[in-house]
Amino acid sequence: MASRELRREAPGHTLQTTALAHEAYLSLARQRRWDGLTRGQILAVAAITMRRILTDHARRRLARKRGGGMPKLRTDALKNLPGADRGVDVLELDEALTRLAQFDPRQARILELRAFGGMTLAEIADEIGVSLSTVKREWKVARAWLYRELREDAGDGP
Repeated sequence: MASRELRREAPGHTLQTTALAHEAYLSLARQRRWDGLTRGQILAVAAITMRRILTDHARRRLARKRGGGMPKLRTDALKNLPGADRGVDVLELDEALTRLAQFDPRQARILELRAFGGMTLAEIADEIGVSLSTVKREWKVARAWLYRELREDAGDGP
């Protein structure tokens, strides 16, 4: 999972697969007991943890460079978003997900699990306990919302 996340990062990203996996493991080991959790639940928690680690890493890197070399996330799940071929800015994505969670937490969760967890829509449906058709519908709406948000953040909007 860590390797997949880092392959999505733009070239020149300074966080190595081993470091991301190690940080995620340490963070997860401190958080809770894992007995009785399903594979999907563990993947969901890992996705959230990696989102936080990548976002924190991007913020630290940005602070060091004072705005230069913003880390980008490349993910097939978000391939139709503005500039996705060049990567989606990790911090912009995190901020957009936070805004979305304020008015539709389920859509934000679907985007998070898809983008950071690499989960399929069927896996997400199982994890959040709704039908696959509901996840497909919400995914479509959430992705359109995110597209608009990232376009506006990039200054491409009306």
